[in-house]
Amino acid sequence: MASGSRIDLTNQFLIAMPGMADETFAGSVVYLCEHTEKGALGLVINKPIDIKLKNLFEKVELSLDRKELAEQPVFFGGPVQTERGFVLHEKLGDDAGYNSTLSIPGGLAMTTSKDVLEALADGAGPRKVLITLGYSGWQAGQLEDELGRNGWLTVDADPAVIFDTPIEQRYDRALSLLGFDPRMLSQEAGHA
Repeated sequence: MASGSRIDLTNQFLIAMPGMADETFAGSVVYLCEHTEKGALGLVINKPIDIKLKNLFEKVELSLDRKELAEQPVFFGGPVQTERGFVLHEKLGDDAGYNSTLSIPGGLAMTTSKDVLEALADGAGPRKVLITLGYSGWQAGQLEDELGRNGWLTVDADPAVIFDTPIEQRYDRALSLLGFDPRMLSQEAGHA
């Protein structure tokens, strides 16, 4: 890459290459919420943990009455700050902004403040949400290095994979966005 030019993978899926050595990320699809020269932040969207949303809400002393959400699992978002909740949701109108919200180009937002949970508990808030404990983070240049070593495939994110696809199908659906069968790929970097 020429100096000064950089890739921006915000609003893309990182799809772990088959054979990913890091057990934390093997078989995972990460939605990148932010990618700047300082690093990247993403949420794993296909690794549910053994907690339902209603249980998470009880832990923060809220009652979740939205039945379509109560039984949804909480997800392992990544190995950083696993005690903290991250809410990936569709963007609402400007009048419904929450504290600590990162607006992501492409129609999604990620909120880390309790007010979004309070809105959901009140029957309001975003219609589609994915809630994780923890996030995936990369320091400056780290993600680019992993991409250069063929650790990840990248593709423009499709919110339907996050919110409307059964969990066990998310990896294959994200792969299908590439338009070819990645099982045909080698894990070896090419050298001319």
